Amino acid sequence: MILSIFLFTGCSFNQPKIVSSATILIKTPKLKFYDKGFISKFQNFTRVEVFSAGVTVLRLDIYENQICKDTFKCQKSENFNQEFLHSSYEKDFLKKLFEKDEKNIIHKDNQHSILIKIKKD
Repeated sequence: MILSIFLFTGCSFNQPKIVSSATILIKTPKLKFYDKGFISKFQNFTRVEVFSAGVTVLRLDIYENQICKDTFKCQKSENFNQEFLHSSYEKDFLKKLFEKDEKNIIHKDNQHSILIKIKKD
């Protein structure tokens, strides 16, 4: 009895609160992605997924202090920003950007060659 309760409720704890489909463009010197995807807001983090031909090409789990990318282990947000954006960005920059409630979000930084566009459906 206890095992069945655990099986049925154990998987429900990590369900997203909000899921939005979106067209996502991320263009930086080291990241280049443009396609349809999903932004899922969980209790403790935000997940950004970009798909191409039905295959996940980018998956980021964005927490308060770290970012986990599907191709590497989690790293501090500051280190992620320094490597993929620029060291001048605040540590919670991506989290705030992807959690905005606006339908169309554009971040353009010509000085550092960074363009991020999010168009939620």
